[in-house]
Amino acid sequence: MITYEDFEKVDIRLGKIVDVRDFPEARKPAYKLLIDFGAELGTKKSSVQLVGTYQKEELLGMMVACVVNFPVRRVGPFDSEVLTLGFKNTDGLGYVLVTPSKETVQLGDRLS
Repeated sequence: MITYEDFEKVDIRLGKIVDVRDFPEARKPAYKLLIDFGAELGTKKSSVQLVGTYQKEELLGMMVACVVNFPVRRVGPFDSEVLTLGFKNTDGLGYVLVTPSKETVQLGDRLS
């Protein structure tokens, strides 16, 4: 069991996907994302297993929740700077992203 103080250490922010690229070097089918978190954090890179769940075109402009204070994780030849949050898809292929249900939030907003 974690405490509320433990949870507060996890910095989850809202970002907007501004670029999506194929990631053929990944062991499991994945995309490389560039996510804009606004002026405070700027843009960050993330490797995500979304192939089969989302097409690249539908990801562009999508608002997503990401953990921004984990250390960089090396995924093959790519440095993933943030963890993009999602739930495992029921078909076992990829993940379904955590996104806000309303557009009344701003880039970089912190989950509280």
